[in-house]
This record gives sequence, C-alpha cells and structure tokens, in this order.
Amino acid sequence: MSASTAKPVSYSRTTLTELMIPAYANFGGKIHGGTLLSLMDKVAYACAAKHAGEYCVTVSVDGVNFRQPVEVGELVSLMASVNYVGRTSLVVGIKVVAENVKTGVSKHTNTSYFTMVAKDETGKPTEVPPLLLETAEDARRFLEALKRREMRTDFAEHFDNARNRMLLPENIHALSTERCRLSPDLEQLLHP
Repeated sequence: MSASTAKPVSYSRTTLTELMIPAYANFGGKIHGGTLLSLMDKVAYACAAKHAGEYCVTVSVDGVNFRQPVEVGELVSLMASVNYVGRTSLVVGIKVVAENVKTGVSKHTNTSYFTMVAKDETGKPTEVPPLLLETAEDARRFLEALKRREMRTDFAEHFDNARNRMLLPENIHALSTERCRLSPDLEQLLHP
C-alpha cells in the first residue's frame, strides 16, 4: 500500500459518552467494571472498524487498570484512537474520563489498549490501511505500542520457560510465606 492510502489517526478517532445509571452499579454502589469494559469494547470496535473499513474483532486487552471508581450519575467519555496497525491488526488506545455533571469535576478512570483484527466477509483476517502519523504524539503512541508488543512477547516466552522448569517438589517451599496452606492429601503426595 502506498502512503496515499494511509489513513490518519484523526480519521478514526472516536468518542463514546454515556450517563452512568443505577442499573450499571455493582453491590458497592459504584459502576460495575464489566459495564466499563463493555463500553471500552464498543468504542474500540467503532474506532478500529472505521480505520479498517471492515468488521473487527477483539483479540486481546492490555492494561485494564481501574484507577478511580465511577459513580452513578457521572458522565463517562471513552476516547479511542488507533495507535498502531500491523498487517491485519490494530491497537486502539482508550482513555476513560468520568465527569460529575453537577460540579464539572472530571477524573481519569482508565486507560487501556485493545488489539483488534479486521475480518472480511468470510471471517478471514484482512489487510488494514497503513496509519498516517501526523503528530509527534501519534508517533510516540505507535512506538509505545511496538514496545508493549515486544514486552508482551518477552514476558510470554520467559513465563513459558519458567513454567516448564517449575517442578512442584523443588519449588513448594516458595508457598511457605504465602497466604495458603497445603491440604493433608497434597502434603502426603509431596512428602510420602
């Protein structure tokens, strides 16, 4: 694809705003995390599909940290932009801000990164347009997405290697300082 077919980040930037109603509350009276995740998935889809010009599916979510609770009655805005594109995948960065409509005070509650894959009419992954980076912020976000991907790959490889070498009898001592106890049956199995 040529640079002329690239789409700028601004082309697909999407904001979804919704009032948080009592039906969205959890048992603690705050907005349920699952409600916020559902809204993040919606805005990620809208943003990715607009850039790709195709149906997109969520394949992974990075960094869902709930920094502050969201209250019933607050207006939540989810701001999404495409931060990175691969051949068929896109990373959509999402910033969530909750605003108290009475006081006008806003708070940043979440930042997350959704990896989406574009699909054609038959359900097969399909190529997406390149991303035109127009600002230093666009370039920084693209580079950060590359770094997150590299770190995720390194972690997965490191963890798989450690898991394959972790033999229970040789590592069980690590549990002695944790908040767990071995059942008598497990003790018997490990120390016959």
